[in-house]
Amino acid sequence: AAAEEDDDDDIDLFGSDDEEEDQEAAKVREERLRQYAEKKAKKPGLIAKSSILLDVKPWDDETDMAKMEECVRSIHMDGLVWGASKLVPVGYGIKKLQIQCVVEDEKVGTDILEEEITKFEDYVSLGMGCGKGL
Repeated sequence: AAAEEDDDDDIDLFGSDDEEEDQEAAKVREERLRQYAEKKAKKPGLIAKSSILLDVKPWDDETDMAKMEECVRSIHMDGLVWGASKLVPVGYGIKKLQIQCVVEDEKVGTDILEEEITKFEDYVSLGMGCGKGL
């Protein structure tokens, strides 16, 4: 049984920790690490985006909702993409515009959007609301 244990000790499947790494392997590894670092530096980082659902409320039931949506969609900013919209009944014949957009968080915020949308005073009531999430 002792002879069998000695045979197992002679076989080193994973290489010995005591062996020194030769210089050629070290150079190759350093070169690959340098190339990887250069490649990674060229890649753009992640861009944080948010999906926002805006509720745009009209002044009354006589507000031209198509024109109000056209005004809202006329807002163009770097990092802003408008999505689907629909009219949602609020009550007493009044409908609000519910519109989806995706924004780059570093470029566009809800405060800026709300400020720009409420500039359309003829169509938009100041009671505009929004929900944010992705």
